[in-house]
Amino acid sequence: MISHIFLGIGDFDRAYSFYSRLMAELGLKLKFCDASKPWAGWIAKDSPRPVFVIGRPFDDNASDPGNGHMVALLAPDREAVRKSYSTALATGGICEGEPGLRPHYHPDYYGAYFRDPDGNKICICCHDAVSV
Repeated sequence: MISHIFLGIGDFDRAYSFYSRLMAELGLKLKFCDASKPWAGWIAKDSPRPVFVIGRPFDDNASDPGNGHMVALLAPDREAVRKSYSTALATGGICEGEPGLRPHYHPDYYGAYFRDPDGNKICICCHDAVSV
């Protein structure tokens, strides 16, 4: 259903450093990176789509995260949610909601929320129940 997600950024080097570490925590691999454009994209190891892309807005105006926009990235487990959240905050992200259950979505929804250094809202979530 989704081909790609594109997030506008202001400082490519800062954003690339932030997202490279975050994507590594989630087990995603770099599909392309071209600092001359500037843009970079990541994919799952077993699928060419969707692509998560960061880059300078095509109209060369400043990026604007918008109100109500959020990208939610799927984590393989709850530990990956916690590690990704910690990595995000350690590399310039701002907390929008610590890791934890969000039963108002469904009983097993475990997520964390933060803003990247450009103000884009990101969620890392896992929908799986914890096996005992």
